[in-house]
Amino acid sequence: MSSANIALLGAIAGFTIYLGLPIGRLRKPTPRLKAGLNAVAIGILVFLLWDVLTHAWEPTDEALGKHEWGAVASDGFTLVAGLAAGLLGLVYYDGWMARRRGGEAASRPAGPGAVGATELAPKHRSQAASLALMIATGIGLHNFAEGLAIGNSAAKGVLSLAILLVIGFGLHNATEGFGIVAPLAAAGERPSWLALFWLGLIGGGPTFLGTLVGQRLVNDTVSIAFLGLAAGSILYVVIELFAVARKTGFKTLTAWCVLTGLVLGFATDAVVTAAGA
Repeated sequence: MSSANIALLGAIAGFTIYLGLPIGRLRKPTPRLKAGLNAVAIGILVFLLWDVLTHAWEPTDEALGKHEWGAVASDGFTLVAGLAAGLLGLVYYDGWMARRRGGEAASRPAGPGAVGATELAPKHRSQAASLALMIATGIGLHNFAEGLAIGNSAAKGVLSLAILLVIGFGLHNATEGFGIVAPLAAAGERPSWLALFWLGLIGGGPTFLGTLVGQRLVNDTVSIAFLGLAAGSILYVVIELFAVARKTGFKTLTAWCVLTGLVLGFATDAVVTAAGA
């Protein structure tokens, strides 16, 4: 199979993320539906966090078993650095954006001219829209690492594995699309089709890019770095979504829907595991 065909399969695996995005266009969901959508997204992302960290730790774990201390140190440091950059980077970014919004609000004039000034002021993304963008970014980093796996398998001549990975990742990415827009649906915000297009491109496009890179570069360090970044950013988003879930008051519903999201994650990942076997 040619490199172009492998790249095309990588694109298909990535852009199945668009299958779950239209859920964000739901009209006026009820409070219970909002809470349920938010909780299912938490379950999917908790599974994804476990899955990402498992794959990121695997090279270090293997090096520990072989007593290759240099690899243990380098791979472990790469993972910790990626985690820190993904988690703390979003914490500081969110704090900076909050201070910026507060400063601009304080600087707006009062009085008769205030209405006109407010209309001319640039509009900021809502908290739900920011969460959706963060989720798409974290998933995109993860999907780049998935693309590397597809490309690496093709580069090693194991085409059957590459194709099965494409099928498995494609199924998995469809659930990730739902996870991206769940905060918007839970907040009752209806994104435009253009916004959904960009969210899908951010989340799914890296699978295609990773497939291109993976066919030419087989490097565990690069994969660990992207998986660490993905894990850190996903962890931050999970913390934020749990805060939203607590405010809804639907404790039992939240527990059941988190469980549903976890089961969806394991079910779709089972295809990838079967391919690896």
